[in-house]
Amino acid sequence: MAHFAQLDDNNVVQQVIVISNDVAVDEASGQEFIANTLKLDGVWKQTSYNTYRHYEYTFDDSEPPQVISSEYLGPRHSLGGTPFRGQYAGIGDRYDAGLDEFVTPESEPVE
Repeated sequence: MAHFAQLDDNNVVQQVIVISNDVAVDEASGQEFIANTLKLDGVWKQTSYNTYRHYEYTFDDSEPPQVISSEYLGPRHSLGGTPFRGQYAGIGDRYDAGLDEFVTPESEPVE
């Protein structure tokens, strides 16, 4: 199945829909199906359900262990394929056109 994320004017993901691979053989055919058959407006970017951001974590010696640092190692594909657009797009994520990746906004610090 092919997944497509709808972006608002600020490139923030509003929704993600699923289209058959028989229809969306590539991104352009999926976008055409969304516009002409589903009649959905907006900008749609394909995303991969099998792509995720991979981190390595360092833990302290407390019980339970707490994360003390993390290092981003790059995107990974869960089935060993080529990662696509950084990570699977979730609602509220942002599409970074310069990187051609979906990114999750950093959480606001809690005071």
